[in-house]
Amino acid sequence: MTRTKSRIHPAWFVAFAAFVALVGAAGFRATPGVLIDPLQEEFGWSTATISAAVSINLLLYGLTAPFAAALMERLGMRKVVTGALVLVAAGSGLTVFMTASWQLLLCWGVLVGLGTGSMALAFVATVTSRWFVRHRGLVSGILTAAGAAGQLVFLPLLAAIATNDGWRTASLVVSFAALAVVPIILIFLRDHPSEIGLTAYGATEAEEPPSSTGAARRALQVLGQAAKTRAFWLLAGGFAICGASTNGLIQTHFVPAAHEHGMPPTTAASLLALVGIFDVAGTIVSGWLTDRVNPRILLGVYYFLRGASLIVLPHLFAPTTEPPMWAFIIFYGLDWVATVPPTVALAREHFGLSGPIVFGWVFASHQIGASIAATGAGLIHDHAGSYDLAWYTSGGLCALAAVMSLVIPSVRATREPGNMPLTHHA
Repeated sequence: MTRTKSRIHPAWFVAFAAFVALVGAAGFRATPGVLIDPLQEEFGWSTATISAAVSINLLLYGLTAPFAAALMERLGMRKVVTGALVLVAAGSGLTVFMTASWQLLLCWGVLVGLGTGSMALAFVATVTSRWFVRHRGLVSGILTAAGAAGQLVFLPLLAAIATNDGWRTASLVVSFAALAVVPIILIFLRDHPSEIGLTAYGATEAEEPPSSTGAARRALQVLGQAAKTRAFWLLAGGFAICGASTNGLIQTHFVPAAHEHGMPPTTAASLLALVGIFDVAGTIVSGWLTDRVNPRILLGVYYFLRGASLIVLPHLFAPTTEPPMWAFIIFYGLDWVATVPPTVALAREHFGLSGPIVFGWVFASHQIGASIAATGAGLIHDHAGSYDLAWYTSGGLCALAAVMSLVIPSVRATREPGNMPLTHHA
């Protein structure tokens, strides 16, 4: 008994592999902001055209997530994640041969969108649901922060490579980085504690995995059940606004917006990478808080503060990084994906073992919002000549998301192993 307690539980090795995979997947998703200007210069494509490719990427990144979560139930996480990394590498690598905008839509949008979507935050929910009972919120925060870490690692490097060696070299760097993660997944990632005769970390008894029906059927069945609940729509609506105000707007358009005000692209990309640094800290702390504080209150606070910061952003752009912009970077970074751990916790609370797939659908709404915002902000810029209206609109929507989060009903669920609990609606 003493010897068993002294050993590192395999759940931590699984979490390590998942973290590395999520860092790798974040690499290419961090590049749109630094490649918009080089692609415009070489091909003459409009901001709206390039933003459309980003929108497809963001949309598929979200819509793939629930089906990937269901596929992980059927085939296992290791096979799905390995295939996803290869798809990301292929999509990013093939962009170097493109000569027309439809090829950008196919490579950057479709292939990379499908690949990264298979390693989206539903993957985080699957890992934490299967492998952790104790510290589940904290691990959710750490794995969610992996996306920020990927941005932190890749963005300044990609900006420098795109500026000095061209955008094609930057794309190839991402492709090779994604392939380099594959051996780690094959060695360390395991699908379920029961396959090595263990229970989840902190569990008193084993949870049987849900029955393995067809992945698409399973994902759609779970959606049908979840869609009957108020909690699902409030979570999905709030998370759609979350995506619009982060991936869709800031990650895609912050660098070109700052460049318009005289800031060099590499400086703007470095600021966005700093968002990633503070995002890591904010998300881990958010995971720790989720284990201790009502997640509805956390979401309400996060969305309100994010909206306030976006409303003041248009007044902070300048050729150099003045102290007010530094304050925005720190504040916004701490809040970037701090919303994920409490949202995962609420999905688990309301939907039990089906929580990862439900969160996949909630995350799909996140990316639908991101997709709309990426294209919408591009159109606003092309017609109005600035991004100001996009910042103000996003700030107002965040206030709405705060209200939606605070009114998510509490639940006392009657769970059956492998099935969604029956919720009592407020």
